[in-house]
Amino acid sequence: MFSRMFGKPKQESNALTTLDKLNETLEMLEKKENVLLKKAAAEVERAKEFTRAKNKRAAIQCLKRKRLYEQQIEQLGNFQLRIHDQMIMLEGAKATTETVDALRTGAAAMKAMQKATNIDDVDKTMDEINEQTENMKQIQEALSTPIGAAADFDEDELEAELEELEGAELEEQLLQPATTAPAAPVHAPAGRLPARAAPQKHTAEEDELAALQAEMAL
Repeated sequence: MFSRMFGKPKQESNALTTLDKLNETLEMLEKKENVLLKKAAAEVERAKEFTRAKNKRAAIQCLKRKRLYEQQIEQLGNFQLRIHDQMIMLEGAKATTETVDALRTGAAAMKAMQKATNIDDVDKTMDEINEQTENMKQIQEALSTPIGAAADFDEDELEAELEELEGAELEEQLLQPATTAPAAPVHAPAGRLPARAAPQKHTAEEDELAALQAEMAL
């Protein structure tokens, strides 16, 4: 529809040629108008000369020719006005054609982009991504599943054993004797070293307690 209304690129070139032709015609009319204006002004001057010479008949003839020139000048002015109007219409049509062509190009580009990325392709791509993600999860789960002898271990038994170890560790901590406070330092007189403390002797009860703790730790 737009092609029928505004034409194709070849017709746009014809429009530019027409505008150039109208410009040339307008310049020609302006030149003719200037010539006629000079002729009309010359007839006025001649009429004045004949008036001063008391030649009334010749003066009137000059004024008649001036009127004819003025009529032609008015006619040329109308021609110029029509040409200006035609040029404005052609320039407006040219701008409209260029705008429509730009919009048509943009619409074609948008259509091509939508064709390359239609909704079906997007849905298909998302389905493929979800499928690959699910497959990767299954692969990771399969790799993390115990195999061989490790697969036969009972998780409940392992947890019970761990609880027993924790209980034994707590009981051992409770049976350990409290550490004795460090002895106060002995200040010896100058020039004399303090006597070395004699080693402590363990009682029979302490030895039995240490043996029992060692046995429970095994």
